[in-house]
Amino acid sequence: MYNILVCDDEKDIVSALGIYLKSDGYNVFEAYNGVEALACIEREEIHLVLMDIMMPEMDGMEAMVKIREISNVPVILLTAKSEDTDKVLGLTVGADDYVTKPFNPVELQARVKSQLRRYMQLGSGQQTKAKLRAGGIELDDKSKEVTLDGEPVNLTRTEYEILKLLMEHPDEVFSPNQIYEEVWKDSPYGIENTVAVHIRHLREKLEYNPAEPRYLQVVWGRGYKVVSGD
Repeated sequence: MYNILVCDDEKDIVSALGIYLKSDGYNVFEAYNGVEALACIEREEIHLVLMDIMMPEMDGMEAMVKIREISNVPVILLTAKSEDTDKVLGLTVGADDYVTKPFNPVELQARVKSQLRRYMQLGSGQQTKAKLRAGGIELDDKSKEVTLDGEPVNLTRTEYEILKLLMEHPDEVFSPNQIYEEVWKDSPYGIENTVAVHIRHLREKLEYNPAEPRYLQVVWGRGYKVVSGD
């Protein structure tokens, strides 16, 4: 049974989410601010976090940063429609996905299942080359480590999987929808700029000049690719 942490300062939302999740067989833990969420993650084996952004004591953004210091657990943010900037920021600091309030229970359950499937299957599946290289970037799929010119680069799980996909197919262009389907293992429903944010964050970590990328390039109107040479 998977353990899911629901964190929102509105108790009615926590209760409603708990009902939906328990109906799917999940074990639900509850928190009402970022401080409580962090304490729960440190205390319990949590497999996924659903977390609101606007909360007292410690908001979702600060909690997201601190969670990434101690755990790679999938985090789905709960956002209001007006919080587009927060959605982008949340993905940038390490969130894996977001659901907009008022949420559709069917969509929420689908996103939870998708994130759990990716999280539990990380490192399994088709066999690929243990080490992938593109110029100064090296990805070691056995150790799950990425280096740039020999220096380690800290990537989130989602960033790692996007990079791995592109490096497995050098010079091949993948559309945002294709990337979403391959990495999230889900249909690209309502993805908006989710993929673009992760690509931008990858560039910030892997390119010396993100504005003029050498490795992770965009093909306008088509998608993204990793170039095979220097």
